[in-house]
Amino acid sequence: MATGAAQVAEILEALAEAGPLRARPMFGETALYLDDRVVALLCDGTLFVRPTAGATAALPQAALRQSYPGARPHLVADGVLDDPGPFAPALRRAAAELPLPKPKPKRKPKPKRGP
Repeated sequence: MATGAAQVAEILEALAEAGPLRARPMFGETALYLDDRVVALLCDGTLFVRPTAGATAALPQAALRQSYPGARPHLVADGVLDDPGPFAPALRRAAAELPLPKPKPKRKPKPKRGP
């Protein structure tokens, strides 16, 4: 079951301390971006944080679990709406450690057809 827009907005508001977070639909669920890096996934109402060294250190009690079958394990951010305090630093650390996405190649213009 996909996460609703109201729940996405609630989580973005709770994690506002992390910085300019934005959400985009991805794979039928939602990806959270910070500084143009995917730092977390929101799947079936559960927040999954990318398990970088800094995020893992910031969330030492978080369990590792797959967000969907076949996915890499992520840190499960249980209680993010109850106490968002430890999660904002974890997202900032994850963003600092993740590489920027590679720029997309420019498309070649299509050749014009004759008259």
